[in-house]
Amino acid sequence: MLTFVNAKINIGLSVVERRADGYHLLNTCFYPVGIHNGTPHNPEPFGDILELTTGHLPVPEADAASGAVSSYDAAPFRFIFTGNRIDCPPEKNLVVRAAQSFRSATGCDLPLTISLRKMIPDGAGLGGGSADATFTLRMLNRHTGSPLTDTQLEELALRLGADCPVFVKNQPTFAEGIGEIFSPIDSDSIRSLSERPYWLALVKPALHISTREAFAGIHPHYPAIPLREALRRPIEEWRGCVRNDFEESLFPLYPELPRLKESLYASGALYASMTGSGAALYGIFADREAARAALSAAAAPYSALIRL
Repeated sequence: MLTFVNAKINIGLSVVERRADGYHLLNTCFYPVGIHNGTPHNPEPFGDILELTTGHLPVPEADAASGAVSSYDAAPFRFIFTGNRIDCPPEKNLVVRAAQSFRSATGCDLPLTISLRKMIPDGAGLGGGSADATFTLRMLNRHTGSPLTDTQLEELALRLGADCPVFVKNQPTFAEGIGEIFSPIDSDSIRSLSERPYWLALVKPALHISTREAFAGIHPHYPAIPLREALRRPIEEWRGCVRNDFEESLFPLYPELPRLKESLYASGALYASMTGSGAALYGIFADREAARAALSAAAAPYSALIRL
């Protein structure tokens, strides 16, 4: 069983309060990206690849095509990781934790190999690790006859990370709380992103920004225009009212970030922003070729062209 894993962007991110336990409360729109990649509509490569195989496969040798190779056995599962190096011990990898959570919840004891080819960059605010975890839950659920409902999958996913549950239904969602309280988005502008279609130019400098570092400079506040209201405005008006609060603290520390954002606007982006608390930025374009030209102009170490 082969599964293509997409990512997400944040369209607006307001950090509105800080709880007594140190967690921050936020408002944001999670918007899945990369769903169309690999199709005739958008053949450019993007996203991670998960594969589930019955039995324990041998661990492949590293080569130029597979990149780094590592493996981990946690009965009854074997995990094989290729592609971008994952900077954490295997037992803490979200794919491993997701599989073990699924086993605990369902009693699954099938000998399986779960292979992950990692392509989505880390520290980018794209939710790549969260997506890998949730897609692992979904894949195991399908393979074993769907013993868990979507609600149960979301409950399992939430134990792995606040944004993990969004990848169960994998659709645009308004998030509150610490990012785990979901509700529909009443916005014609959000709906139009996939109907037109629009194109996303995604760029990332050679930076890795940790969540701890990103939140260190945050000063929680409620925006003058609530994000729900701002998202109802035409996309062309988002530049003045749909904001990511992390830009205020991180842009002065990393001048490459505002430079890339301005490059996207200079290339004709209708809206541009940093996503999440990571180092990736995106521009939304009405035209595919304009988005492609924006990637060339930005000349970032990592870039991707994505149909929304």
